[in-house]
Formats: sequence, structure tokens, C-alpha cells
Amino acid sequence: MKKVTQLILSGALVIGMFPFTGNTSQAAVASFKDVPTSHWAKASIDAAVAKGYFKGYSDGTFKPGATVTRAEFAALLARVAKGTPETEQTNVFKDLTGHWSEAEVNRAVSFGFLKSSDYPNGFKPGTALTREEMAKWLSSGLAAQDEDYKQALKDTENTLVPVAEYYKGGLKKAAYPYVSVVLGTGLMGGYPDGTFGPGKTTTRAEAAVILSRYEQVQESKATSYSDLNEMREVGLTGTNLTSATPYVYLKNEDGTIASFDRIVGKTVKLRNNLGTLIPHRMIVADAYSKTDIRNLYGRMFIDQDYGFMNNEYYDVFLEVTVIPTGDNLRNLAFHQAVAGIFTTVSNFKSGKVETFGIINLPVEEYVNSGFFKKETPRTFWMQFLLKRTTDGSLSETWKSFTVDKKTSASFSLPLR
Repeated sequence: MKKVTQLILSGALVIGMFPFTGNTSQAAVASFKDVPTSHWAKASIDAAVAKGYFKGYSDGTFKPGATVTRAEFAALLARVAKGTPETEQTNVFKDLTGHWSEAEVNRAVSFGFLKSSDYPNGFKPGTALTREEMAKWLSSGLAAQDEDYKQALKDTENTLVPVAEYYKGGLKKAAYPYVSVVLGTGLMGGYPDGTFGPGKTTTRAEAAVILSRYEQVQESKATSYSDLNEMREVGLTGTNLTSATPYVYLKNEDGTIASFDRIVGKTVKLRNNLGTLIPHRMIVADAYSKTDIRNLYGRMFIDQDYGFMNNEYYDVFLEVTVIPTGDNLRNLAFHQAVAGIFTTVSNFKSGKVETFGIINLPVEEYVNSGFFKKETPRTFWMQFLLKRTTDGSLSETWKSFTVDKKTSASFSLPLR
């Protein structure tokens, strides 16, 4: 895409009825009677109005709580996008002919924010925009502008999305990459209850804040966002180990790298014919305490209800599927069997278990609780500790997870 100087557009978005007809001069910032100095989004609202993205109403209000429609947000994105699209689209949607937003929606399509194929039955401009749509539009716009953002969408197609709807339901798999990119870049965030709210709508105040963020993100590289880097690594390898820590992988004698993805989905037998174990994901929480949590994934597992923490170690969470051969798989036998093939693991408690719908290894006796049942696959998370290191050195004792003698796939971790 051709890079040119950012266009500063001024115009009106008044009840979604007026097209952009302004000039390139900045608008004066109005003082809205419903946006007091204490309003959480005042700075972003003032900036958006000054740049002409928004305009207030004739009664002196901004209506920060009003819902944003498809037409309104498409117009906003067309105004905030930098550069010039390679091809200008026209007459994209038949139901926009003569509508105030027609030119700007066409322009938003030209910039790659949205596709006509996503709306085969018409754009329906007055429809309230959902957060899932917003995530897709924002991510698609970045991907159309920068190849690395486009690659980030591919990398996160199978990632672990740290929102409650991932395990509890409500987030379509097709939305994983779009939600991952907006979460990873900070364009959008989840709610305090852990949800993302794909079907919820957005207010004018929220849209002003998101526009302010988009201005910055479109000028930044995808690799500059650590949370996005972690989600990309998880999507590609099943773990965020090398993006969340200084650790590096061991090299096997044959020159191959003993990385975690080499054992993802592989089946290994538990000792004493207790069953089989299949590893899926390994998530590192970069947290020094229950309140000092420094990565997005850490906030998915740790809160005030979490157990004892030692800031000399990373808390690491391992997702596996276990298929017992009988109904007698007890706590001690299971822990010993896993330690014999991987590393020492334990169960954990956290308020985030309920928040995110995580199934974790319980504390109570497995036989009595019925957690494991004969020949029934059970997928769950368990925890272990990984020594913090500043240089990625591999100076501790290491334990290899070897699938079988014929398979070179292995993964190594330092034992506590």
C-alpha cells in the first residue's frame, strides 16, 4: 500500500445522518455539557472532535453513551486511516445508494477494513456495530496496511484467546485471530468479568478511545506488542515460553531444536500402565505477585485467590489430556507418573478458574471425586514452576519428555 502523509479529515457524525463535507483544517474543541472534565474518555473525545472525526449535537451534547452503528464506525475508520488505498471502491453496497455514509463506507472497504462478502444481504448501515465486527474491522485494516499484521492473523488462528468465551462458549473460532490482534495490541480490552462480549455494542465514547489507539497502532510494528507476540507463539507452537521468558530451547544431537511444538498432540504412556497423556499447551505467567502480573496470559490464571507465589520462579500452566486405563488413578500415582516423563506438576486454585471456565486438576482425591474415569479423555490444566533466569542459561538439571524410541520429538524443562 502506498504510504503518504496522514490525512486530517474534519466532518460531522451527527446522529449518523451527515456525510463528510469538511476541509482539512482542525475543528475547534467544543465543551460538551454531557462530557465533564471527570469523564473517563474526555481526552480522547476532545482529540477526536479536534481532528474532525466526530462532531457534537446541536443541543451542546456529545452523547458519549449512544451506540455506534456500522455506518458511523466505517466512516470513522475511513477518516482515521492513513495513506491512500491502492484501489478506490465504489457502489459496494446497493442499500447505501444515496445514504450519507456511502462514500466513506466505500473508502473503508478500499482500505481493507471490511469486505462486501461479509454482508451478502446488504450493509444495513443503521445496525448497531458488534464488538466482534469491530475487532474484525480493526484487525483487517491493520493487515491490509502491514504484512506482519496479516501474518499475525494467520499465526493466531489456533491460539488460546484469554477471554471467558473461549472455554465457556460465545466466541467463534473464526474470530480468534481478530480478537487476538485487538487484545494483543491493546486496541480493545475485555471486561472485568473476563468476557470480551463479541455480541455487545460500542458507545461513541468507547469509539473515540479506540480511534485514538488505532492512530498509534497503525504507526507501530506488530512485533512491538509483547502480548501479541505471546499469542502468536502460542498459536504456532502451543507455548509462550520464548516470548514471555529469556529461555531458549535445547538442541538435540541430530541438530533439531527440542521445542514444545514437537510434543504437542503426541501421546505418551504413564508409568505402571495408568493411562496416556497428551500435552496441548504450556502457558507461562510472568507474575511477581498476585497483583504484579506482567503479561496477558498471567491475568488469565492468577488473582488474589491464587496460592503461594515465589517471585524467583515463573508459574507455568500445562494443558493436557489424560486417558486412564482404569478407575483407580489416584493423586500420588498420577503426580509420580507425570514427574517421571515430564516435570513435577501440581494442582492449583484461583478465582480465574471460574471466571474463564478453566478445568484444573482438583485438590481432592481423583478416585473419590470421579475426576478421572476409565478410558474417558479428560482435558485440564495443571501447574509447575520454572526458575527465572536473566540470560536463558540452561544450568539446571533438565528432564526430557520423549514420546517413544522411534520419535525424536522431545521437550526439556528445568526441574525445580
